[in-house]
Amino acid sequence: MVSPILCRASRVTIVGAGKVGSTLAQRIAEKNLADVVLLDIVEGMPQGLALDLMEARGMELHHRQIMGTNDYTDTSDSEIVVITAGIPRKPGMSRDDLLKINAKIVVEAAKSAIAYSPNAIFIVVTNPLDVMTYLAWQATGLPRHRVMGMAGVLDSARFETFIALELGVLPADVKAMVLGSHGDLMVPLSRYATVNGIPITELLDSATIARLVERTRNGGAEIVELMRTGGAFFAPASAVSVMVESILLNQSRLLPVATYLQGEYGLDDVVIGVPCRLGCGGVEKILELSLTDGEREALQISAQSVRNNINRAQEILAMK
Repeated sequence: MVSPILCRASRVTIVGAGKVGSTLAQRIAEKNLADVVLLDIVEGMPQGLALDLMEARGMELHHRQIMGTNDYTDTSDSEIVVITAGIPRKPGMSRDDLLKINAKIVVEAAKSAIAYSPNAIFIVVTNPLDVMTYLAWQATGLPRHRVMGMAGVLDSARFETFIALELGVLPADVKAMVLGSHGDLMVPLSRYATVNGIPITELLDSATIARLVERTRNGGAEIVELMRTGGAFFAPASAVSVMVESILLNQSRLLPVATYLQGEYGLDDVVIGVPCRLGCGGVEKILELSLTDGEREALQISAQSVRNNINRAQEILAMK
């Protein structure tokens, strides 16, 4: 059994103090995982959120320090940097619509953060996630195992939730895996979805499974349409906290993570969601699942869409 004290970090920086970032700060502190630096360009906002969280500290029985700042010097020597900064999706807006604005935000954040935390592991949350993760990897110049994106953990949790609701079982009893890009072309693997080890193909008919797969692909958009003034933040923050915990405590959990591929799944020079083992070194292993021809084709289509958007983003960044 891996000791829980291995690789415990003293500091996690969260760039972007919006709803995802502030909720993530709360999750990390209340799990007693690390001290948190919450950074945002809006003066006073991260400081106020940090003070609010600190005032809750005694009631929540954790001892972690939470600092709010507008200055990257305060993020020095962070073990993990999480980038959530960027504009959120609005009704009718796709993740790709965010490309132009968020590309510049993420690159600047990555370059600023790596200057003060050269040994950090980076987790990107900003959409369109796969493209932003690629840009952060380029901007930092880090090896691929130290830059990743949060996507598959959230998408898999959504798939698990919809299966649980359909069957009337506990979500904790459902295990599922979603690969591909964080968007309409994600690839939920229904063959690998189980309820306490029982394949869902034994519990649900094909039409129902197809409906749940489609709902998973539109899981984020469904929340945006319902809320009208924002998007999901509770589940995304929980998904990042799962990844942070696996890294800081060296849990070596097998999780779907957006990572840079170099030949895995027949893909190269692209960031896409695949099963990875996360430990204190970051992405310590990429697991190549046996896919059907249809699943492999869907993953290739998903990757090509990401690659096209990477090219677009690089053209945008090259423009002065």
